[in-house]
Amino acid sequence: MQQDIEEILFSREDIDKRVAQMGAQIQADYAGKDLLLLGILKGAVLFISDLSRAIDLPLEVDYLAVSSYGNNVTSSGVVRILKDLEGPISNKHVLIVEDIVDSGRTIHYLMEVLRQRSPLSLRVCTLLDKPAERVRPVVCDYVGFQCPSRFVVGYGLDYAQRYRNLSFVGILKRSIYAKDEPEPEQQHTSPAEEQS
Repeated sequence: MQQDIEEILFSREDIDKRVAQMGAQIQADYAGKDLLLLGILKGAVLFISDLSRAIDLPLEVDYLAVSSYGNNVTSSGVVRILKDLEGPISNKHVLIVEDIVDSGRTIHYLMEVLRQRSPLSLRVCTLLDKPAERVRPVVCDYVGFQCPSRFVVGYGLDYAQRYRNLSFVGILKRSIYAKDEPEPEQQHTSPAEEQS
């Protein structure tokens, strides 16, 4: 798989160091509070696993599965909840843990949905932030790294469900996904697009 990577952006050592720093900050900020780490499946699994071990507090972990990309390189713009939380959050401080925030559509949608469930507080923690890609206003309270506007994989981030198991975050070679990019100024919709 490494032959498909154009460049390593954040090494395993970079990630380990930054996750430890973020964990220490979250631990200080949530001391004495009932904290729920809410991981967004599937991308945040590795990150939330390491992050939770870097926080020396009693805490709960739960997961939401959402979809806005499918196997595409760009978001469809439609966010769907595929797996909901296992319990109520009305008496908890909720920290959403994401692998990457780019367009902001998913987090914006989740914040609206979760606010209606009356958590004590609701904040966002992301490993990677791509503010240049933002189309919806989102505040990320804890950010691991600022990410360039490139297609990245590894450490939970995927392309067509692959590359999640890389120990680093790297830029995927364009030749791997170019066939799935939309045509510029496309005038008509293909049958495959009509079904999605």
